[in-house]
Amino acid sequence: MAHYHPPRQGKASQLFDVLVLVVLTFGALFVPLWMGMAGAAKSVSTPVANPTWETLGQTEAQSAKYEALGFTPETAHDLILARFDYSFSITALLTMIAVILLYYVLILRFSEVEYREVISEKFGE
Repeated sequence: MAHYHPPRQGKASQLFDVLVLVVLTFGALFVPLWMGMAGAAKSVSTPVANPTWETLGQTEAQSAKYEALGFTPETAHDLILARFDYSFSITALLTMIAVILLYYVLILRFSEVEYREVISEKFGE
């Protein structure tokens, strides 16, 4: 039986594949941020008027570490008191489920086509 040799892909096709993958990767990482669906803490629950390390609830060791990083009570205020927004919308959840299911079906379909092509090349019809 002859050794299988896969079809060769040109340099332009390889470059196009890489560019598409890079665009898809950046899209997957940044589109949720642009849509406001992900990211860091959204709000400060109760702002402090004249913050000190004590009013921010920091111990001496914690305040020393913040100061070593270059923070003052005023600059660390939002960082310490920020709380994550755990709310979500049903629409976003259903959209994400639909996207994942469509991706799964797409991958299964492409895999089936590729599998059949390899079998056809290796063993014939």
